[in-house]
Amino acid sequence: AALLRLASSYHPFYNGFYYNHIMNDNGNGHEKEVDFNGVRLVVETSKDPIYSFSGSNVTLPCHFHHEPDSEAKHKIRIKWSKLRDDYTKEQDVLVAIGKKYMAFGDFQGRAHLHRTGQREASLLISDVRLQDDGKYRCEVIDGLEDESDEVDLRLRGIVFPYQPPRGQYSLNFHEAERVCQEQGALIATFHQLFQAWSEGLDWCNAGWLADGTVQYPIRLPRKPCGGVHLAPGIRSYGPRHRHLHHFDVFCFSSTLRGDVFYLEHPTRMTLEEAKQACQDAGAEIAKVGHLYSAWKFHGLDRCDAGWLADGSVRYPIAKPRANCGPAEPGVRSFGFPSKGRFGVFCYKER
Repeated sequence: AALLRLASSYHPFYNGFYYNHIMNDNGNGHEKEVDFNGVRLVVETSKDPIYSFSGSNVTLPCHFHHEPDSEAKHKIRIKWSKLRDDYTKEQDVLVAIGKKYMAFGDFQGRAHLHRTGQREASLLISDVRLQDDGKYRCEVIDGLEDESDEVDLRLRGIVFPYQPPRGQYSLNFHEAERVCQEQGALIATFHQLFQAWSEGLDWCNAGWLADGTVQYPIRLPRKPCGGVHLAPGIRSYGPRHRHLHHFDVFCFSSTLRGDVFYLEHPTRMTLEEAKQACQDAGAEIAKVGHLYSAWKFHGLDRCDAGWLADGSVRYPIAKPRANCGPAEPGVRSFGFPSKGRFGVFCYKER
């Protein structure tokens, strides 16, 4: 009987509840916005990305109000979620009712509700980690009103292409994720690769990205890299089979919580001797992500080749000069020598 009375009232109806943004009753095929009790809930976040660094604290702003202006008649509920790059199920970050809140998963102990006023629902994330980079949704529920908005959190970092010791195009997607983690990094997202391209990254080998696509950045068009007649940009192979197809990978690393330094020995060292030398110095042998981050953010400049944890030999050049490789700054690579003696780059957390 209640349903019949509601149906005869010509109001929008959805699963037994009145809602805004639901359906129209004009029969003209266009939605008609209907506000519950004539009051509209508005949720607003930053339209510009919020930038942060690994290890820092960051606040993602979120505010709400009613139009026309009025006080909430119910206990406001707030939910923060992190959206995934591959559009799978979003990750719960925090839920709150009144002054009580609960964080989930990796955000436990790091995510807090930041409310300096009654109409604020901002999210404070402490000890920011690489995997925190991405898009977040702030959702506010007031009784039957439910509105949300999204904000981007972007870590300032560096994207670097990576090939394993077994050579070019030998990684499926899951192996690509793993090798980035082994190098103190994460598999890069498209917006991270695009940012790196805008800053000058030019790389002709295709690599996996976090959404399962395979792409590569070209600044100087040339025949082997899509042709000379294509404009500069990100070349894309589109989504690839995550188990069957094999490519390189683009990894992303941010700032360091420690220092990278170079050790040498009068007769240089084998890889095993290099690992031991770092341990003797109270450190660990540096990973590829450590070296790129130290070069990018700390200006590490060393014209001596050194071992890294993956068995590669590299050196960082911030100020190009004679006998130190090309005329552009960068991290130079000698590949994965099976023999030879070199110095070593070590990493020690502060």
